[in-house]
Formats: sequence, structure tokens, C-alpha cells
Amino acid sequence: MSNIVRDSDVIELDGPPVFNLGEKVKANRTVRNDGTYAGKEIGDMLAKKGEVGYVVSIGTFLQQFYVYGVEFLETGNRVGMKCKELDSVDADSELDSRPLREGPPS
Repeated sequence: MSNIVRDSDVIELDGPPVFNLGEKVKANRTVRNDGTYAGKEIGDMLAKKGEVGYVVSIGTFLQQFYVYGVEFLETGNRVGMKCKELDSVDADSELDSRPLREGPPS
């Protein structure tokens, strides 16, 4: 029996997209061409884990998922990614840029 994990119970389109157009994101896994990316061989790397890019389009797939078109800066590839394959960089930056409180809590 196969151990393929399917997201058939998840309907992302019931809510708003997680990421917005222009949002800075990073790939949380390495993404390789499965044969749907024109001009690249099957298995070629499209985005490295940790590579930063920007959401340039938002579409849907199978009336179930949002697909985020992300243009990655390092490779220059524009790749369709699911929410579970991305992390927001903007949210991390906002947390990192907060000033540290000095002294004990009041």
C-alpha cells in the first residue's frame, strides 16, 4: 500500500489567501521540477530551501487550494507554490525589528 499524503480534506478556498501580492516569502523546502515547468528538465531545482522571493500572483488549483506564484530572487524562477511550502519573511522581519525592552517588566 502506498503512503502518499493527500490534502483532500483541506479546502483553503473557504478562507482568504494566507499570503498577499507583493509579500516577501521564503521556500521552506527545496522544490524540483515535476515536469510542469517549461524549459527545465524533470528533477531540476526550481527553488532552494530558504530562498527568498515575492508573491507575484495568486491562483487556485482543483477548486481547493491557493497557488502562489513566487518569483525567487536568487534563481530568477517564477514557481507556483502551495501555502505549506512557504513561510512569510515579512512577519519574521516585523518581529525582529521591534525594539527590545530594557529593564524588568513593569
